[in-house]
Amino acid sequence: MNAAELDAMLRQFLVDNKLSKAEQDALAAWVSQNVKNDHQRAVARSRVFASARQAVNDPVAQQVLTFVEDVLRAVVPMTPSGQSTVADEVFFSPGDACLGAIVRRLRAARKTIDICVFTITDNRISDAIIDAHRRGVKIRILTDNDKAYDEGSDIQRFREAKIPVVVDETPYHMHHKFAIFDGVRLVNGSYNWTRGAAEMNEENVVDSGDPDVIARFQDEFDQLWAKLTH
Repeated sequence: MNAAELDAMLRQFLVDNKLSKAEQDALAAWVSQNVKNDHQRAVARSRVFASARQAVNDPVAQQVLTFVEDVLRAVVPMTPSGQSTVADEVFFSPGDACLGAIVRRLRAARKTIDICVFTITDNRISDAIIDAHRRGVKIRILTDNDKAYDEGSDIQRFREAKIPVVVDETPYHMHHKFAIFDGVRLVNGSYNWTRGAAEMNEENVVDSGDPDVIARFQDEFDQLWAKLTH
């Protein structure tokens, strides 16, 4: 499946935010050549929403797009019952793609967010965490002592906001970089939640809806939380 070709087509189509008859035909031809099963169809649909979000600057509009995508996954699943119906999305930095993926999930969360990240210093992410807390989302944060007290760290800010924070005080590193949203979405990768990761580093983020993978990460979070709070 040539996802890069689809991304290039979508960027071209979004120049005027319209889909002409010729563009519809080109898209149909691409689908006929590249989409052979429900998994590939789910991936293609995911790329459409990702391209649309990148073309929209308004955070409210981005949140609505995420809402529509998640509703479609529930209402019109791509795979039989009992299998994962949500394609992964992959983002890279430098640039705002990884940052945008994280902030979108923080803004879309409604019930719970479990954050397990080595270092958090990017105020754009921290602001979204605080906003989620203020609208009633239950948040837990795990981080590492080597970075929690660095200049620029937002850990104390979270504590002042009454968000539960646990710091790994062992001689070793709590080096994870993942977060679980409402128990149904996972963001994971090499990307620390810092401006350096966005502006300079070669990093990656995977946004996944695979229930088996999410369950394993949730188990890891819960075990770490229990171990580090005793």
